[in-house]
Amino acid sequence: MNDGQHYSRPSMNWCAAIAAGVIAGCVATLAQIILWWIFLDAALPDILYRDAHLAASIILGPAALQPTATFDLKVMFVATLLHFALSITYSVILARIVFLWKTSNALLAGIFYGLALYGVNMYGFTITFPWFSLTRDWITLAAHIVFGVTVVGSYKTLEDMACWRKK
Repeated sequence: MNDGQHYSRPSMNWCAAIAAGVIAGCVATLAQIILWWIFLDAALPDILYRDAHLAASIILGPAALQPTATFDLKVMFVATLLHFALSITYSVILARIVFLWKTSNALLAGIFYGLALYGVNMYGFTITFPWFSLTRDWITLAAHIVFGVTVVGSYKTLEDMACWRKK
């Protein structure tokens, strides 16, 4: 029955999802650095450089792995681009899942999503990039959970803000 009204199916807010990915990528990285600083204080900045070399090697190849504890502008740039590309991709996937959910349920899903991402990143990626097994630890796990929760919190907040609403 059509009474002249047009009903549109709700859709995910893409701008909010992309921004949530950038925010969550930053927050999760900051959480990881803080945890490294608290629990592995002697390891900074070497562990940050190591992880940047590991990530950049996905694009640049295994040659980017050596030496891992040094600052290299090209490595940092490539690692940062990859980090945010993955953060945005993962954020869009999660936002697509939870955009109609109540925030409390979505936040819980964010925790489980972070756990799943940890599995994908730390065990799935190691099939092709075995050097990522070096990063399997509770701090990296915590950072992935922070990422999932931050995606949901950021997405839900931005989605509700007037400047992010669809016209």
